[in-house]
Order: sequence, then C-alpha cells, then structure tokens
Amino acid sequence: MEQIHASCVEMDGVGVLIRGGSGSGKSDLALRLIDAGASLVADDRVDLQRIGPDVSASSPHEIAGMMEVRGVGIVKMDYTANATVRLVVDLVAAAKVERLPEPAPCHYMDVPLRLICLAPFEASAPAKVRSAAALVAGRTSLVS
Repeated sequence: MEQIHASCVEMDGVGVLIRGGSGSGKSDLALRLIDAGASLVADDRVDLQRIGPDVSASSPHEIAGMMEVRGVGIVKMDYTANATVRLVVDLVAAAKVERLPEPAPCHYMDVPLRLICLAPFEASAPAKVRSAAALVAGRTSLVS
C-alpha cells in the first residue's frame, strides 16, 4: 500500500487520480467532476494498492466521504469505496499544457497509467477529464 497526496474520483468505471501541489485545484476540479456525475473516492490523501494487474484507489478510513471545499469547509458526501485507477491528471499552469500532447504514461506500482496535464481552473477542465476517461475506457466519445 502507498499513500499519496492527491484526490480521486470515479466516473463510468474509470478511477481518475488528480495530482498537484497544495492549493493547485485538486479538490476544486474533483468537486466540479462530482457535480457533473462522478463519485468521490478520496480527497487530499489517496491509498493506492496493487490488485492483480491494476492499481486500486481508496480513501484513508479517517477521511472517507469527506471533502475540503474551500470557502465552505469540510463537506460529507457519498463516496465510492475504491476505484481502479486508469487515468492520472497532473495539474499545471495553462502555459505548460501542450496543445497536441503525445500519449504519456506514468507508473504506480509498476502499472502504466495514462497521464494528462491540465490547467485545473479552465472552464473546460472537467470536460477534458471526461474526454480522457472515455478514451481510456475505450469509448471514442463522451456519449456512452
């Protein structure tokens, strides 16, 4: 088991790990994804575990179902106990987002995962995450 500083949501069977520094927008982007139908897995800290060929994400017990919503406080919400991580989102400054990036992997526990870099506060960021999640799930569009 490995614990990392990140947030994680699950959408349509795809666990999405959101990474970035403190104050970078991890919880904000996760909240916008949840508002659009994703499920919270973990906020602020994520436990990762290798299960067979996959990496599973879950929340540490003491913060399960809790999310820090800046300006509101700690909010309790329904959550998914675990999700298979298939997509990793690195939060970066808008100037560092490549227009047409080559597919890039990152690895957790020797498992290759699709990596994308996004500017978290752009209005289109949740749609970009949904598009990338659809691609890793083998769908060619956002419509299931």
